[in-house]
Amino acid sequence: MPPTKKIRVLVADDSTFMCKVLKEIINSDPQLEVAGQARDGREAVALAESLKPDVITMDINMPHLDGLQATELIMSQHPRPIVIVSSESREGAATTLRALELGAIDFVPKPSNGIDLDMRNVREELTRKLKMAAKVHVVRTATRAKVPDPAPAARANTPAPSVRRSPAGDQNGNRLPIVIIAASTGGPAAVMRVVAGLPKGLPAAVLLVLHMPGAFTQPFTTQLAEVSQLRVKEAEQNETMQPGTIYLCPGSHHVRLSFTGKLNLDPGDRIDGYRPCADVAVESVAAHTRSATVAVVLTGMGNDAAKGVKFAKAAGGYVIAQDEATSVIFGMPAEAIKTGAVDEVLPLDEISGAIEKRIAQISRLVPAGAR
Repeated sequence: MPPTKKIRVLVADDSTFMCKVLKEIINSDPQLEVAGQARDGREAVALAESLKPDVITMDINMPHLDGLQATELIMSQHPRPIVIVSSESREGAATTLRALELGAIDFVPKPSNGIDLDMRNVREELTRKLKMAAKVHVVRTATRAKVPDPAPAARANTPAPSVRRSPAGDQNGNRLPIVIIAASTGGPAAVMRVVAGLPKGLPAAVLLVLHMPGAFTQPFTTQLAEVSQLRVKEAEQNETMQPGTIYLCPGSHHVRLSFTGKLNLDPGDRIDGYRPCADVAVESVAAHTRSATVAVVLTGMGNDAAKGVKFAKAAGGYVIAQDEATSVIFGMPAEAIKTGAVDEVLPLDEISGAIEKRIAQISRLVPAGAR
């Protein structure tokens, strides 16, 4: 039997010690091998073209071209799966998110101790994510999410219909529609595209649950606000959700919507391997909001949100999943679809419109003659 072809990895990092540690980790795995080493971003771009590696590890802070510039050039010219190796500091989180926005597949955090740089602590995470990224079919990308031109054009000049609705609903069942969006690998870029397409004055609240470290969610809130026509904020304890507002669950907490309509943040242990856990969030929203729930499952590895959408559908909610062609990783959407609870499977760029349409139906705002 011929030997299994190894996954060829290009390591891009200007630190000699970091390169040595990365090479040791990669070469110690029987499925991986280091194909080349780049000392700066310019060399990384050149070697990505000449070596055609299966996957690239990319540092952010490098001379000549930094990791962001190198990622943008690689993804726009000769796209290859890229895994960012980055600090989890606030500054590091912001630049890592930019790289994901530019087309990088995933990231592995550097250890917080910058003295010994004990990368061996992330050995399992690094090798797992390299193997996963190598399977992803990448396309030319590296364009930032933009707020799309209104369609139809008249939307820009037409104020959103006024909806009198108590925040989070009332005891008569007049519930504020809530859109809950779950995502993991590939999620930051996908969420930005969806958020950018949501119209100003959307008569619903939006809750985002992404698998990301706690240090990443505040910088991501800032990035979302740059492209969103809605207010964007990090969710806070005991907060009442308001229409026209997007709430991002902190990466260090689970989030639940209480029966009184307030957000409850829980810093407890991982649930089914996840924190935040989308299943927990979707189930709590659906239990409160019932038929005014719109659950959306975007790209990601694993099966988080599958149990949640099944519960949401049983409660009368509406479920949308991203299709395989536009997903970086089709794990989470595929598992949701397998439950039979998904109402629509859509390309990424059609999801915002589907959300808007469903919210209009919930709010009885569908124009006369519309289906």
